[in-house]
Amino acid sequence: MPSEHDRRIDYIEFGTGDLEASKRFFETAFGWTFTDHGPDYTAFEDGRLTAGINRSSAPGALPLVVLYASDLDQVEQAVTAAGGVITDRHSFPGGRRFHFTEPGGNRLAVWSEQ
Repeated sequence: MPSEHDRRIDYIEFGTGDLEASKRFFETAFGWTFTDHGPDYTAFEDGRLTAGINRSSAPGALPLVVLYASDLDQVEQAVTAAGGVITDRHSFPGGRRFHFTEPGGNRLAVWSEQ
């Protein structure tokens, strides 16, 4: 049975050129709490949403919207069949994900813990 989160927005990532400065800003301005996952990535909670900040070579780029999939391969096939272009696939501690661009030019990602 599909997860209630299947094919829904699940996570958002921001890029930053200075991870510590971004953490200080969001903690001070909004009260977010952080969990570091290595020197280049931190996850945060704002009380309703869990998201992340990634040290990036392109800080200030639009946030990355990440959807969840209970079956990542099936969703990847659906994305390409609908005209999406896969731009990256990778594994990370806790799962796998792919990035894609939809025909209108928006960049998104889909992840699964499997």
